[in-house]
Amino acid sequence: MLLDWARERGIAGAGKRAVVVGSGLGRDAELIASLGFDTVAFDVSPTAVRGAQRRHPESKVRYVVADLLELPVGWPGAFDLVVESITVQSLPRRLRVQATAAVADLVAPAGTLIVVSGVLGEHEDPDDGPPWPLTRPEIEAFSDHDLTPVRIERFDDRWRAEFRREETR
Repeated sequence: MLLDWARERGIAGAGKRAVVVGSGLGRDAELIASLGFDTVAFDVSPTAVRGAQRRHPESKVRYVVADLLELPVGWPGAFDLVVESITVQSLPRRLRVQATAAVADLVAPAGTLIVVSGVLGEHEDPDDGPPWPLTRPEIEAFSDHDLTPVRIERFDDRWRAEFRREETR
């Protein structure tokens, strides 16, 4: 879904910074870096970060251990592109509002946030997880943080949502 989004939008990252939230073994981060972005990818799991570094030994991506709920100094508002794929839905519901705000806070002025998540079906139990897929209002909640929805799309059991921050913050 991320690759399709990048192709559809003709995304090019030369001279721009990107961050991949909850990067796991680095697949999304490597894609974003291949588009020319100076890319940071982080995960709370040191094992995942080491795995990404081993899997991509020649990578230009900077893989780091970091906690979304305690972002490193200098990260808020620093990234032209923020990629959040399946991370917020992996957290317990009690952390959902805080995690959504933290993801949104990473977006720089005139920056873009792309969110990919599972869809919580109309008749599914919201407490059956992890993961805990997102509802449409939970996807729309990213716009509660000075982000404007560009497009929110549902593809069967997945959301793909794009948000933008205004030029000035």
